[in-house]
Amino acid sequence: MNLEEIIKNNGSVYFVGIKGTGMCALAELLHGAGARVSGSDTADVFYTDAVLKALGIPFFEGFDGAHIEDDTALVIHSAAYGADRNPEMAEALRRGIPLVKYTDALGAYSALVDSSGVAGVHGKTTTTAIAGTLLAAAKLPAQVLAGSAVASFGGRSTLRVGDKYFVAETCEYRKHFLSFCPRRVLLTGVESDHQDFFPTYEAIRDAFVEYGGRIGENGCLLYCADDQGARETAALVQQKRSDIGCVGYGFTAQGPFRIKNYKTGYGESSFELDGFPRVWTVRVPGRHTALNAAGAIALVKSIADCEGRPLDGDTLLEMDRALAAFSGSKRRSEVIGDAGGILFIDDYGHHPTAIKTTLSGLKEFYPRRRLVVSFMSHTYSRTAALLDGFARAFDAADLVFLHKIYASARESYNGSVTGRSLFEKTKAAGNADVRYCEEPLDALPALKELLRPGDLFVTMGAGDNWKLCEALFKYYKNGEAAQ
Repeated sequence: MNLEEIIKNNGSVYFVGIKGTGMCALAELLHGAGARVSGSDTADVFYTDAVLKALGIPFFEGFDGAHIEDDTALVIHSAAYGADRNPEMAEALRRGIPLVKYTDALGAYSALVDSSGVAGVHGKTTTTAIAGTLLAAAKLPAQVLAGSAVASFGGRSTLRVGDKYFVAETCEYRKHFLSFCPRRVLLTGVESDHQDFFPTYEAIRDAFVEYGGRIGENGCLLYCADDQGARETAALVQQKRSDIGCVGYGFTAQGPFRIKNYKTGYGESSFELDGFPRVWTVRVPGRHTALNAAGAIALVKSIADCEGRPLDGDTLLEMDRALAAFSGSKRRSEVIGDAGGILFIDDYGHHPTAIKTTLSGLKEFYPRRRLVVSFMSHTYSRTAALLDGFARAFDAADLVFLHKIYASARESYNGSVTGRSLFEKTKAAGNADVRYCEEPLDALPALKELLRPGDLFVTMGAGDNWKLCEALFKYYKNGEAAQ
C-alpha cells in the first residue's frame, strides 16, 4: 500500500465500517487530502451519518461484495469486521485489493507529515480536543483527529486548519499505537488497564515505552509529571533514546509547564503556568482538565517552535479565549442539559482512577449540588482486576446506582465477578449510599422518586447506561415530574 500515491492520484479508498468515530474521521482526512472516499456500515444511525452526508462521502447501509468498484485502490476496515464474515473484505481479498485495518491506515497517514500522538490510559480524548482547539486559535497549519465528537470541531472528531502537522489520539489496546509514526508523543498517564491483553502493569507500561521508542530522531516526549506511570515510562524511554527530549507538565513538573495557583469556583477553574505570564481559564470540571490543558499547551508550544512561530502575546490571548470557550467532547463530562433544576451529565470514565478524579472534579465544580451517579462497569477482566479500586472510586458521590457489567465481545465470562460483586464491595466500603439495579433503565422509577431540584445526575462508564441519563433528562424536560 502506498497511501501517498493513492492520495496524489485521486485514488479510490473504500471503508468497511465507515460510521465508526475513528473510521469516519480518517475518511474525512483522506477525502480532504484528495482521495475518492466511499464506504459501508450497518443501517443504525450514528452522529457520523450527518458528517458523511455533509462531506458528500457516499456510503452503503449493509455489506455486499458488489459495492467494491473496479478501480478501488485500497480497502480500510474497522477491527470489528473480518474477511471470514464480511463479504466486502472477502471480495477485496479475492481481487487482490490491498486490505488494511484502521490503525495501520492511520499509521500510514501519520508517516506522510510531522505527526504527534496523544496517548495514555486516561484523558487522551480531551487532551487531543483541547490541543486541536488551541492549534486552531494559534493558526498553526495542523489537522487533528480525536476519539470523540468535539463541540469546537463543529461537532466532528476532526479539525483541519492546514496539512503540515497532524495530531491524533492513539490507542494502547493491543498495541495499536505502534502503527503510528510520531515526531512527538504526549503521554497523559500509565497504569494497569486492558487486563485481557496486558495482564500486568509492567506489560502495559512496556507497551508505552515501546511507543515512545518510535518517536522520530530528536523528537519529544511530553509527559504528565503528576502521574507515576508516565514519569516511569519517560525515564525508561530516555534511557533507551538519549536523543529524545522529555518535558514534564503538571502540578509537580519542573519548567515552563508547571501548574500553579490553581483555583476553582462554581462553573470554572483557573491556573497559571510557569512559562506563560497569564491566567488560563477552563469551564470543564476537574484538576485533571487543567492537567490535560497544560499538556495540550505544551504540545502546541512544541509545534509552534518547529514552525518557527513564537507564541506571542496576541496568540496566547486567542488561545486563552479558545480554552475558556472549550466545552468538552462527547461523553467526556458532557452536559446533556438542565431540567427540573437538575443538571444532567454523561461521562465515559470506566477506570477507577478516571471515576474518582472525575467525580471529585464535579463535586469541586458544583459544590452545592448533591451528586447522584449511575455507573456501569465495562469488561469482566477489568472489573475483576480492579474491583477494590472501583469500590473506593465513588467517595465524592452522595448516591450511587450500580448495574450489571457491560460485556465485551473480546472476552468470555468466567463467572468470577458480576455487577452485584461490585455492588457488595462498594457497599462494604461505606462511603456512599449505594443501590443496585441489574439493567440501567430499571433504575428509572427509583430515580424519579429520589432526584430533586439542585441535584447533579451523572451516568458514567463505557456501557449503555447513558440511556438512563437521556431518559431522565427527557422526563424532566417535558415537565412530566410536575404532572
